[in-house]
Amino acid sequence: MTAKAAPAPRKAPIPKQALAAKVFHWVNIISLFAMMGSGLQIYNANPVFGGRAGTHFPAPMMIGGWLAGGRHWHFFFMWFFALNLLWYGIYIFATKRWQNRYVAKNDLEAIQKGKNPKRRNYAIHRLIYTSFIPILLLALLTGLGMWKTVQFGWIVDLFGGWQNLRTVHFLTIPAVLLMMIAHSLLALNVGQWKLVRSIFA
Repeated sequence: MTAKAAPAPRKAPIPKQALAAKVFHWVNIISLFAMMGSGLQIYNANPVFGGRAGTHFPAPMMIGGWLAGGRHWHFFFMWFFALNLLWYGIYIFATKRWQNRYVAKNDLEAIQKGKNPKRRNYAIHRLIYTSFIPILLLALLTGLGMWKTVQFGWIVDLFGGWQNLRTVHFLTIPAVLLMMIAHSLLALNVGQWKLVRSIFA
């Protein structure tokens, strides 16, 4: 009598993500990279920003061809970016998604005092995910102030002048990129590749 072979271990299923979350991530990623590329084109082509006389970014990183093209691309995707943030904000409050996706007091306690590594990783992930909100809103706010300095003069004043506003707006690029890298690495750490796939598949 032969012993029965042990059943093969079942693979963990890929987590299911809401369609709205997938659409938000796709539109956000495309819009952000398009605005980054066109923003670097504006920097290179506009003497006001110092791009003509200062540091130049390589052509493969840019979108638009020159100043006018860069501005058109930048403003076109700005509307996609802004409207995407608006409807997703309405969605997460209407569905109460914010209750289990964004950082809370118990997450901060888990980061500071938690002994469970898995629970701590989830808490850090929520903190990083939540930190996207002020950075993306800051990029939008400073962009509006640079675009319409007269109509949104209060934004310029809020940052202490146009040069400060421009610097903060430019710094949102590396900030967003670093947050995206951290978010992806934490997703791999928490849920492995299947969690990352779930938001795009």
